[in-house]
Order: sequence, then structure tokens, then C-alpha cells
Amino acid sequence: MKNSLTAFILFITTIISLFNPSTQSKVSLSITPSVLAKSGDPIRIQWSGIAEPSKLDWLGIYSPPDSAHENFIGYVFLNSSATWQSGSGSISLPLINLRSNYSFRVFRWVESEVNPKKHDHDNNPLPGTAHLLAKSVEVGFGSGRVPEQIHLGFTENADEMRVMFLTGDREERRVRYGLREGKLDHVAVARVERYEREHMCEEPANSSVGWRDPGWIHDGVMKNLKKGVRYYYQVGSDAGGWSSTRSFVSRNEDSDETIAFLFGDMGTATPYSTFLRTQEESIATMKWILRDIEALGDKPAFISHIGDISYARGYSWLWDHFFNQIEPVASKVAYHVCVGNHEYNWPSQPWRPEWSVGSYGKDGGGECGVPYSLKFKMPGNSLEPTGTRAPATRNLYYSFDMGAVHFVYMSTETNFLQGSNQYNFLKHDLESVNRNNTPFVVVQGHRPMYTTSNENRDAPLREKMLEHLEPLFVKNKVTLALWGHVHRYERFCPVNNFTCGSMGLEGEDWEAFPVHIVIGMAGQDWQPIWEPRPDHPNDPIFPQAKRSLYRGGEFGYTRLVATKEKLQLSYVGNHDGEVHDMVEILASGQVLSGSGDSSVDGAGARGEAPQSKFSLLVKGVSVLLLGAFIGYVLGFISRSQKEATPKNSWTPVKTDDI
Repeated sequence: MKNSLTAFILFITTIISLFNPSTQSKVSLSITPSVLAKSGDPIRIQWSGIAEPSKLDWLGIYSPPDSAHENFIGYVFLNSSATWQSGSGSISLPLINLRSNYSFRVFRWVESEVNPKKHDHDNNPLPGTAHLLAKSVEVGFGSGRVPEQIHLGFTENADEMRVMFLTGDREERRVRYGLREGKLDHVAVARVERYEREHMCEEPANSSVGWRDPGWIHDGVMKNLKKGVRYYYQVGSDAGGWSSTRSFVSRNEDSDETIAFLFGDMGTATPYSTFLRTQEESIATMKWILRDIEALGDKPAFISHIGDISYARGYSWLWDHFFNQIEPVASKVAYHVCVGNHEYNWPSQPWRPEWSVGSYGKDGGGECGVPYSLKFKMPGNSLEPTGTRAPATRNLYYSFDMGAVHFVYMSTETNFLQGSNQYNFLKHDLESVNRNNTPFVVVQGHRPMYTTSNENRDAPLREKMLEHLEPLFVKNKVTLALWGHVHRYERFCPVNNFTCGSMGLEGEDWEAFPVHIVIGMAGQDWQPIWEPRPDHPNDPIFPQAKRSLYRGGEFGYTRLVATKEKLQLSYVGNHDGEVHDMVEILASGQVLSGSGDSSVDGAGARGEAPQSKFSLLVKGVSVLLLGAFIGYVLGFISRSQKEATPKNSWTPVKTDDI
């Protein structure tokens, strides 16, 4: 009893000391510089005078600077500094422009105050804010009106290119472009749009902890472009400032060559901890794709990101991190998307049939598709009403031609059953393809029709896709069906109704069935388990069916290269930037044997894939290009406390978030 009383008195004394002004006054907190030139520039945070430093002392990151203590956007424990035990230390962090100043606060967090009910996405307790030790001055951006988050996209017309970007005000911005860097003699006025807090459906998207000013979204279209030519462009205004000059290669209708980089479920990385787990592997995905794009020279290409885009889930600053991270790539090539469950889902969404209750939940964090709908503008005008004050959900289903391939995007989050607007679009679109011009048809959506990660919640959804969509795909001889949602790579045989069709490699009869491939391995690291692991006996294990020809456990992306004679899809691993699986399909629909057939490995591919000419070209220039990109990565992320180097192997530990 006496020991308990002594411990209690000591605890009370400690608490009182934390509130003692003389104690707080000894802690200093300084930030340099106080004004940053551009988004992504680093600051140095220094502190000193912390008496009896604790491993739970932490730094809170706030924007706006007057946010309530509990409404931090991120946090870093002071013990990430090598000298923290002395009561002094420093941390360097890159800051993203959130159109508001930042401030920083140091807190003491007592172990007895850990609240297991207030936790982050990984069920780790969120740090407490009861004991403020120090607060910094404000930090801002000197060029806050200069456009940022620049990304390109195709329009319905092959001789156009859309460019979207963000500013902190609605003043008129323009796009100036031309064939020479020093002569941007064409001008397009950008339309402007934004969304408001009341457009969000639920918290955290509409709450103080999640909502932040989203800025103004500008959308300009460069028109009458010559075919297959490099154009230079800037966005901005004389009053607000201009971006640096960027460039892209326009589409070429006269060429039958098609190059695309495709993946799902990438997300973004942050240099601090926040309410949600972020996706560090997304850095490597962007690094290798940038390498490939630079190696192309003056050949057009584009990106395809099929759902689960930023994983913001209602914490709006993660959208800012995402667009800042993809800008080095998305300002060079068109960046195309389709909607995933983490952009759209919320309990009151308009289409939620009885059989889908387990599939459609609160994955969107109350965003109800609004940031996704306004931050991107895809070809076509597909939209569905939200049933709330939010604007209609856009960018749901559309298509375009690129060289020898007709690309189709669909939404697995809105009605796709026979008779729906989306089904009617898909049916008409697939039946209208001119196979002489585009012999290959690639359909993309977020949740897979085929997967051997047979997650129970999506089973009814897959059944409906097989019932309503597979006959449409088979009848119209879809070449590839690409899906995300499952955070792995998996390639199937040419399949119809769970049955592999013959590939005709030995002269036998064959039929052109679609090849389904899951490509959700670009960043999110919650994974299904494909191999037994003794240390996780309760995790589900999904055996590999015969129709599954290859399964890979490495993060990465896919690279599509096609002519009118042949389409090749390669799976590139992030740990080495090399091809680990490949499949080739002829214009006739005949599927050639892919590399890595019948391989399964929980940590990566077995065997070596043959290298294409494209891969050899990439190797020849990779050293120079990686050197240039490393400078960007170091400036943005590597100064943080997180490790940005791709891992040679990893072990999945989560199974409940796809």
C-alpha cells in the first residue's frame, strides 16, 4: 500500500511539473528556414532544454498553425534524433504546401496516459496532447500562388492534352505551350473548380481532424497538337507566377506502337507518421517508371492507375502528398485513373444492393468520391449522382485508343449489372471497336473478377461480375482484363468460367479468351497470404489454382508494349527494376506462353524472364537517369526519418485491408 501511495505521489508531482511555466520556459524550439521556396523543400527543426527526456516525447506537425492540439497532420518521436537523450536534437522534414502556414509543437506523453481506444490505422496508440512543452513560430511558403501538383491527361480528341494543377486562389491561370522551350506561343485559359467541406459525406473527411482547404483546381486543354511531337509548356499567370517549363510527347494516330505503365493501389508516402498507414513503396514505383519514361525519348506513353489512388480516406493532406509525389512523372505523360473502394465507398452510397453490403463499406473515409472526381478529368462524361449535396461522382467509365490498343476503364463501385448505364456503355463500346485499327482491347477496373485471394467480402461482387460482365468480355474477345484491389501480382491463363482455354501452342484448336491479371502491387502493403507462415498461423492461406499461372509477392508495376502484331505485358519488380514475368498475345488473340508459368513464391518471382529490347534500352541509360531522380527523392523524402530504399524481400503482415 505504501509503495502504491509513493508511486501515486511521484506521478502527481511529475504531472504538476509538466504544467510548471518555469519548466516549459527551459524548452526552446526553432525552425530554419522560416520561409520555403517551393513545396517539398526541407526545414530543420531543433529543440533543447527538455528535462528528463522520454522516448515518448514527440513533435506535432500542424497546418493551419492554429489547429487544435489533437488536429495535427502528423507526428515524429523525438527519439528519431541521435541526440534526443541529451534533451536536445534536430529533425529535418520536407514540407508540402497545404496553402496554409505550418507550426510545430513538442509534447510530453506519459505512458500511463496511453489510450488504446485512440489509435492509428495499425492499432498503435496515437500520442497524447495533454502536456505541451514548446511551440514554434509559423513557417510558410514564399511562392504560395505558383501552380503545383501538375498532371496531364488525354481528352476525347487525339490532338489534345489536358493539364490540371492546383493553386491557393481562383484567379485566372493559363497554359502556354509550343514546340520550342523558348517559344511558348500558344495559350489556353484554364477553367477553375473546387469542392467544399459540406460536400464530404462523413468524418474524417468533413471533420476538423481530416478537412483542410483543398485549394483551387485548374484545368486547361492544349489543342491542335501535331502528332507524336514533343511539346513544352508552363502553367500559371504573370500575377501569380509561372511553373517551370515541362514537356510531353503528343499522341500519334499514325503509329501503331503503344506504351503504357499500369498498376493499382499505389498510395503515397509521408516523412512523418499520421492517422493512417502510408505507402513507402510508392516511392520506388515512381522511381522505376520515371526511369522507363526517360528511356523512351520522344515516344508517347501514359500511366494507368486502376483504383485506390492516394489512400487519403478523408485525411485531405494525403492527396497533396500524392500529387506532389507523382508530379515528376505525371507532368511528362498522361496519368489515367479509375475509381476504387478507397476513393468512393461510404454507407449511404446510392448503389448498395443487398448482396453487396459486405463489399461496400466506409473505405472512402467520408470522401464519397469528391476529391477523386474533381482532381482528375478523364475522357467522356460518365457520372452518377451521389444522393447528397456532393457533386456527382465522375470518371467512372470511359475509353480511348492509343496506337494498337483500345483501353476501357470501368467502375466496380457503381452499378455494372445488365441494364445499368455502365453496362450499356461497356456493351456499346466493346461492340464498336475497330479491330483493324486496334486489334487489342484492354479492360481495367479495380476489384478483380478473378483472383486466388478469395477474400470473402467480395465474393458476391465477383459472382455478379462473372454473371454480367464475363460473357460480354468473352463475346467481344477482350485481350486483357486488368484489376487491382488485391495487393499482389497474379496472371491467369486465357479463361472463361474458371476454365482455361487452350493456347494452341502445339497446333491444337484454341479460342481467344481474356487473360485476367491482378496488378494491385504498386504500394499498399497489406497483402493476402499465399504461402504458409509458421509465425502467422491464423492468417488465411490461399492455394494456387491451375488457372493461376504466376503469382508474385514483390511490389512493382506492369509495362505494356504493343504493335498491331503483338502485345507484351511485363511485370517489373521494385526491388531490382527487372522483369519478373511476361506474357505475349498475338493480334489473333492467341496467347503465347509467358515467362514464369506455374511459379508461386510469397516473396518474389522464381526464374528469370527474357529481356526485351525495351529493357536493354532502359539498362543503357538507367545510371544517368537514376542519378538525376535520386536528387529529387533525396530532396523530398530521404531527408525524412523513413527509409526510401527498395527492399530485396519483405514479409506481409496484414490481411484485412484490401
